[in-house]
Amino acid sequence: MPEVVVSIGPHHPALKEPVNFKVVVDGEKIVRLELDLSYNHRGVEKAAEQRDFIRVLPLMERVCGICSHAHSTAFAKGIEEIMQLEIPPRAQYIRTIIAELERMHSHLLWLGVAAHVIGFNTLFMWTWRDREAIQDTVEEMSGNRVHYGMNEVGGVRRDLTPAQVTAALERLPNLEERIKKYVDMVNKEETMLIRFRGVGKLSKEEALRYGTVGPTARASGVDYDIRKDDPYLAYADVPWNVVTDTNGDVYGRTRVRIGELWESIRIVRYCLENLPEGPIRVTAPRNAPTGEILSRYEAPRGELVHFIRTNGTDKVERVDIRTPTLANWTSVAMCLVNQNLADLPVIVAAIDPCLSCTSRITLLDNQNKKTGVMSLDELIWRNRSRDQGQERP
Repeated sequence: MPEVVVSIGPHHPALKEPVNFKVVVDGEKIVRLELDLSYNHRGVEKAAEQRDFIRVLPLMERVCGICSHAHSTAFAKGIEEIMQLEIPPRAQYIRTIIAELERMHSHLLWLGVAAHVIGFNTLFMWTWRDREAIQDTVEEMSGNRVHYGMNEVGGVRRDLTPAQVTAALERLPNLEERIKKYVDMVNKEETMLIRFRGVGKLSKEEALRYGTVGPTARASGVDYDIRKDDPYLAYADVPWNVVTDTNGDVYGRTRVRIGELWESIRIVRYCLENLPEGPIRVTAPRNAPTGEILSRYEAPRGELVHFIRTNGTDKVERVDIRTPTLANWTSVAMCLVNQNLADLPVIVAAIDPCLSCTSRITLLDNQNKKTGVMSLDELIWRNRSRDQGQERP
């Protein structure tokens, strides 16, 4: 049977964000995959270089809605390290609480989406219902359900009151009971076992070779988590365990995320019960000294990296963001080979892809063989002329 190219996206009912998959199939088996990610570029990095540190933090939160605290914390702690600031312990604990609530919110959202992909809509509605308890807690603490606005350079903007701490602790037992049900489901529910087991296999060696990160890597037996291997915030003080699995398939990635829900509850409870007294911020200087930093953070999807360069002013000279989704695309393309075409949605969903924080653009001048920076007016002109088939005068 001849090979056939099946184009999926950038607009497709199974896709939550725009991406184009050119899937080459032989019958029902996938032979190879070509990805086109460049549909959602927003120029966030360049915009960050034109704003002072105070105005960059809200911008960083909007790189990704689900990982908004992850991006603002990665940026803030990078600037703080360049400034050599000592962040108060209470601020570090509050950042950790928000980080783990965000992880729980992300994993519950993912579990619902994965269930929806396989037609298990009851689980979809259950997980998104339980996710509301997390978002209610974050809203009480920060005033917002998505972009929390908790960080500032030097600490956090809002303290936690005793009433907020008590309300958060009271919600945890019910969430634990719900997670127990999900653990039982993933081990016994036939729908999940049939659609997840043996699908999208990725060995430990392959995960390491392709630079896989986060739950995708840990599901293949890679014991790697920035919170443990390069501790930041309050993670060095909190008792918790890295969750791994050896199945290396979608089933294993599901087990890892559900296990991480358990660990996140442990971390949140410990931080709430042992919240240090004291200030929540220190005064940061307006300008940062000249320096470079590679700020790492374990986002819900995996290792998030912000490269930051400062030049003695109140603005960054360069910020470059490497998101976990960008790191995981190669392993997706690899583990799709020899899989059934019908399994593509669940394999892609298993890395919990975020396209808005992944897309990149590079300008290449073919005539002069060099790269460069395009102004907004030139970008608009090029897009219009391309659509109209015009040549530049």
